[in-house]
Amino acid sequence: MTSAVSSSSPASGPARAGRNFGLLTAAAIITSLGTHGALIAAAFAVLESGGDGGDVGLVAAARTLPLVLFLLIGGAVADRLPRHRVMVAANTLNCVSQAVFAWLVLTGGAELWQMMLLTALCGTGQAFFSPAAEGMLMSSVTGEQAARAFAFFRMSMHGAAIGGAALGGAMIAAMDPGWVLAVDAAAFAVAGTLRAFLDVSHIPARAPGSGLLADLRDGWKEVAGRPWLWAIVLQFSVVVAVVGAAEAVYGPLVARDELGGARPWGFALAAFGVGTLGGALLMMRWKPRRLLLAGTLCVFPLALPSAGLAVPLPVAGLCAVMFVTGVAIEVFGVSWMTALHQEIPEEKLSRVSAYDWFGSVAMVPLATAAAGPVESLVGRSEALWGCAALIVLVTAGVLLVPDVRNLTRRSTVKGAGVPPARESSDAEGAVGRLG
Repeated sequence: MTSAVSSSSPASGPARAGRNFGLLTAAAIITSLGTHGALIAAAFAVLESGGDGGDVGLVAAARTLPLVLFLLIGGAVADRLPRHRVMVAANTLNCVSQAVFAWLVLTGGAELWQMMLLTALCGTGQAFFSPAAEGMLMSSVTGEQAARAFAFFRMSMHGAAIGGAALGGAMIAAMDPGWVLAVDAAAFAVAGTLRAFLDVSHIPARAPGSGLLADLRDGWKEVAGRPWLWAIVLQFSVVVAVVGAAEAVYGPLVARDELGGARPWGFALAAFGVGTLGGALLMMRWKPRRLLLAGTLCVFPLALPSAGLAVPLPVAGLCAVMFVTGVAIEVFGVSWMTALHQEIPEEKLSRVSAYDWFGSVAMVPLATAAAGPVESLVGRSEALWGCAALIVLVTAGVLLVPDVRNLTRRSTVKGAGVPPARESSDAEGAVGRLG
């Protein structure tokens, strides 16, 4: 793997990143600006068209269902074709679907089935984009600066999310949600253009394989042979599902009924973005030796937003909770990316990433579709407390896996001429881990 990030002194960090890293970062900033506002806009577009919480859940489920169906295929395709071409094709699909969604909302003709279909097309694009993007990012860095580069990338992306969420909430409060969806479509167009200029000449040509199914089996062997990997994927199949239900369905409803509308919820999501920015800054300096132990401990705070919505906390308190959650998930995110970069062969990164994504989103459609009926059955507050409890239980369970507690950062990582290996040592303390 050829370096795209200089392995110079830590002080220089990712500032000397290569062309690919710069293009990937710029494109991620642009799409993050658009997407974070569009997620809010889609929920309020459903509500303003006369839908209820169950309809919001159905639209959210329609976005994630194609992820479950196509992620594994997307990962195998991304390891067989030039990854940047897969990314551009996916961005094109997202651009077109969001533009049509925006037009329907602005003209007042959006029906529930149309919104579900268009969000499903967005989910299909993401299923092919995400494994290709993660593989491309990981292949663009090498050496001891990889963790700093990942933290810098995530810091840039989440910095854009701060403005995207706040701007999206403000725009929805002032005008039709369709305009926010139109901005998202334009963002995909610009980002796709940037990604078309990525250089893949440094990535070794793929040897002819035995077919798509053989590639999928090979990727599964990589996952099944690493207990730390499949354990955390299983953990996040629950965590992402309940967080998705809480934030995509219950969050907008609590905002509408208890907090005064879209703008406070936009502020809360922006506070989460500020937290991820702070977490990324932290991870540019802190290098916990036991990567996954530090990261997994920081998953516990993901229960806080559900608990905060269950109370519900006032806007200031909810923003504080979201900020803490943002910091914590970024510690996990950078630690997780560093572990994958360190342990997984480059030519299998997209396939492994696809299994990671598949496990993480497999239960989201069920959770978001069931959120409305569960609320009707047990009550909104009780459903949110249940979300918080599930996160705590599964995170405590994954700490029982020895490899999660013991997988250790190496002083030099693959790409620097050192073969993969594991060590054991005490975890580093905090300075004196995004997905």
